[in-house]
Amino acid sequence: MPLDPGARLGRYEIQALLGAGSMGEVYRAKDQRLGRDVAIKVLLAEFSCDPERLGRFEREARAASALNHPNIVSLFDLPPMVVPSPMLALEPAFAPAEPAVA
Repeated sequence: MPLDPGARLGRYEIQALLGAGSMGEVYRAKDQRLGRDVAIKVLLAEFSCDPERLGRFEREARAASALNHPNIVSLFDLPPMVVPSPMLALEPAFAPAEPAVA
């Protein structure tokens, strides 16, 4: 079930759903501590208690953190794998949010 804008995952505030796949959902979010835009990848709830899927998710994070290339997003954060929302915080691959117009 998608997270609503304004929902919080730790220090990250969800802004919008960007996409979904077979294992998870990706959101535009704001790191409230550092004040920067991030992409948050959240493992689907049905996989959050599956040791095999959790291991795969963590291996993905470790592999991504070992790479440095302009066409690959950087891993910013791998919070502890907490049920029901194991997640990764990634470098955003989207345009910065437009400032609000008064």
